[in-house]
Amino acid sequence: MSPRPSDAPMSRRDLLKSAAAAGAAVTLTPRQLTAVPPPPRPPGASSMMRTPFARHENVRLAIVGTGLRGRSVLNELLAVDGVTITALADIAPEKAARAAKMVTDAGHPAPALYTNGDHDFERLVTRDDIDIVYTATPWEWHTPVCLAAMRAGKHAATEVPAASSLEDCWELVRVSEETRRHCMMLENVCYNFNEMLLDAMVKAGALGEILYAEAAYIHDLRGILFENRDEGLWRRAWHTRREGNLYPTHGLGPVAWYLDIHRGDRFDYLVSMSTPERGLTEWREAHEPKDSPKWQETYINGDINSSLIKTALGKTILLQHNVSLPTPYDRLNAVRGTKGVFQDFPPRLFLEGQEGGHAFQPLSDELKARYTHPLWQRIGEIARAKGGHGGMDYIMAYRLIETMHEGLVPDFTVYDAAAWSAPWPLSEASLALTSAPVKFPDFTRGEWQQARDAR
Repeated sequence: MSPRPSDAPMSRRDLLKSAAAAGAAVTLTPRQLTAVPPPPRPPGASSMMRTPFARHENVRLAIVGTGLRGRSVLNELLAVDGVTITALADIAPEKAARAAKMVTDAGHPAPALYTNGDHDFERLVTRDDIDIVYTATPWEWHTPVCLAAMRAGKHAATEVPAASSLEDCWELVRVSEETRRHCMMLENVCYNFNEMLLDAMVKAGALGEILYAEAAYIHDLRGILFENRDEGLWRRAWHTRREGNLYPTHGLGPVAWYLDIHRGDRFDYLVSMSTPERGLTEWREAHEPKDSPKWQETYINGDINSSLIKTALGKTILLQHNVSLPTPYDRLNAVRGTKGVFQDFPPRLFLEGQEGGHAFQPLSDELKARYTHPLWQRIGEIARAKGGHGGMDYIMAYRLIETMHEGLVPDFTVYDAAAWSAPWPLSEASLALTSAPVKFPDFTRGEWQQARDAR
């Protein structure tokens, strides 16, 4: 799949023009930071906040993109009752066939296959036996697939990130509101045991008022990025075209839940800076033969991007991205409140007045028993046995289908998809302005002030 023209490198002038047009104020001097009003909602459109699914006795689901991630989530969905996989699309027929065999091996009817090029998903979404389309394609196709699905009357669910530009973020919001179809970014880390435990602790007030949080995606992907298959075929190219935090949502999604983003607070503005690039260049030097076409590439994305986000209520978030240096895996996943601190990797806790003085303590069995999320209490055993990434993927798949079966408001909204993806283009804009602050668009158009957490 080839990238769309909008994914090409942007000049400083283009960045300013693009961000301003999309509703994010980017200014030449930090002191002049001002908000740009969101574009008016089109006639006939209305908010998707607090909008439940219709009840579905059986959820008919189609998948676009049947590579490693698509087949992984397919495996989770096949373990959930009340799901029918009706259609699959991929530009590689052998991958679609492999996924179809997973469906029939699980005792389900064979799905229809769409393998006729990049845009064959546009035929898939017109079928009348689909309730929701899930996409696990390369990033540049997430927005087009979601838009096509919603315009064809289907709900849309996507892997992360949902969009790579502010224009695409707003387009997802606009089409979702016009079609009355949900567009959800399925952030699996939100359903991890520790993240759901911490969310329960925060909501119960165990750490007091949360004032600060840390979120990250720190993962040594050099070997994967230089493979001649799977993600190596497309993901490394982003490091030659774009700068900033290219993958913000794994750490930021759970933090958004802790801080009630779009449920009483919202992201207000961001400042960003990056280190020089060294990691991919040095990896290529050590591992790639000199006649490899990869030597024609120039990597422009700094190895470590650090951004600070301020919320409307004054809370702050450190957000980091690092996939090109040797490092242990880390999402940071930390919060600091008026009564204590939680830090992850490894998980540890400090509460004011605890025994042992000012030192972190491991999470006790008593604390886990008190704050384990009801989803993990109900299906944690099967999730750990069947699910990927420690069970979080099964919890994610189960919860998606549960909300559709029972006609509930989904855990993720299109406004979350837009706001959690926005740090990518916003960090890029801030870098172009010598780390000046840039405003987040208010994708909810003010409704974040009325909404409250219903999860």
